[in-house]
Amino acid sequence: MQLKDKTIIITGASSGIGAAAAMLFAQEGANLVLGARRRAELTTLADQITQSSGQAVALAGDVQEEDYNAALVKLAVEQFGSLNGAFNNAGTMGEMGPIPAMNTENWRSVLEVNLTSAFFAAKHQIPAMKTTGGGALVFTSSFVGHTIGFPGMGAYAAAKAGLVGLTQVLAAEHGPEGIRANALLPGGTKTAMAGDDPEFHEFVKGLHALKRMAEPKEIAQAAAFLLSDHASFVTGTAFLADGGNSINKT
Repeated sequence: MQLKDKTIIITGASSGIGAAAAMLFAQEGANLVLGARRRAELTTLADQITQSSGQAVALAGDVQEEDYNAALVKLAVEQFGSLNGAFNNAGTMGEMGPIPAMNTENWRSVLEVNLTSAFFAAKHQIPAMKTTGGGALVFTSSFVGHTIGFPGMGAYAAAKAGLVGLTQVLAAEHGPEGIRANALLPGGTKTAMAGDDPEFHEFVKGLHALKRMAEPKEIAQAAAFLLSDHASFVTGTAFLADGGNSINKT
């Protein structure tokens, strides 16, 4: 149980990678604080975990709001006594299109959800981790904006690339305090964000050396490693879990 007795926040927990992480982390012994906008789905997930003898509480809200990020930390400390880690996974792709035609509000929204929320998360999570002698932060970034640029995804790429830069600075600033920070870069994953178009899925599969898309649990397993003591000397990385997307040219 690589996360036994660690208290971990998961955002974007109501579906996809976040929900898979919640189930896996609970099996690995973590105490969980689950965050997402969809209250019903979040509550159902927390109930499933507690009914399976896990430990989970849920708080619905919007990661774009600083007060919500602070509330998640407060709940973790009040419910479980400390905060040891966070999987800051909430994100959005936004509307796709070329930059000259992109709505300014879309640009701002995509950066707020993907990048500014990470700033709010770190701002409140790090002080709580310092009181317990350290911890680990994981931010869900993407191969988009790091190893490839997809047309129409300028806002998403900028936000996800920004997460890598933020991660590097956090790792350098807080390493002496025993706090690690890593960006997790999934490849194409079978989530609602990827849609359900079979032709698109075949295209995405072909981008990867493994010629398939990831299951959400596979990305959750990478996050669990980064949050665990098995990754005790891993910090400041853009950690690729991309099925060989970044090196594939065939």
